[in-house]
Amino acid sequence: MDAPSSCLDGSTVSVVADTSVVINLNASRFSETILDVLPNRFLVVDQVLAELEAGQRNEHIDFHKLSALVAQSRVEIVQLGLAENPHYDSLVNDVTSKSLGDGEAATIAFAHGSCAVALVDDRKALRIGAERFRDLSLGCSLDLFTQRDVRSELGCEGLKDAVYNALAVGRMRVSSDAARWAVGLIGPERASRCSSLARHRRRFTTLRPEP
Repeated sequence: MDAPSSCLDGSTVSVVADTSVVINLNASRFSETILDVLPNRFLVVDQVLAELEAGQRNEHIDFHKLSALVAQSRVEIVQLGLAENPHYDSLVNDVTSKSLGDGEAATIAFAHGSCAVALVDDRKALRIGAERFRDLSLGCSLDLFTQRDVRSELGCEGLKDAVYNALAVGRMRVSSDAARWAVGLIGPERASRCSSLARHRRRFTTLRPEP
């Protein structure tokens, strides 16, 4: 089964990653390789950095991993400007059910203001981003792994390990269509150890891993 198309294929515009995307990238254990081959600037807003720093209280290590990538100039930390702040405020302060968390809102607002791609995994955030900003390019964690240069660099075995680690350790969320491909890639035995695939598992237990 062919890999899902990536929103980053053929694009060199900057990408802005939400908290879950950073976690999944770190969890893959191929973060340096992926960032080196990706033809896009990889940006993280400081609200996401703050969320990861707060996660240290629960013994999460993603803040330190991200800080290392920043020190290596593989990731850039950015801040919202005057043009983005109103969009951010509207996303976090919406009195309806359409409000978002700090990291998601800042990621979407910055991407919109800088004509970048927002990488967000939360379905609600993706839906609201698409509704609020019709010209905004949106993607998710999986787009990093299925980007053609990344797939070529990792090779089949590396891709299997990267996707499995993101699913099993990072608990990467995927759509039903992407889950079918992921289970076919890593195999049902490994898929059974991925809690993020639990809602898809019954549909795909008969699939075999790719050779």
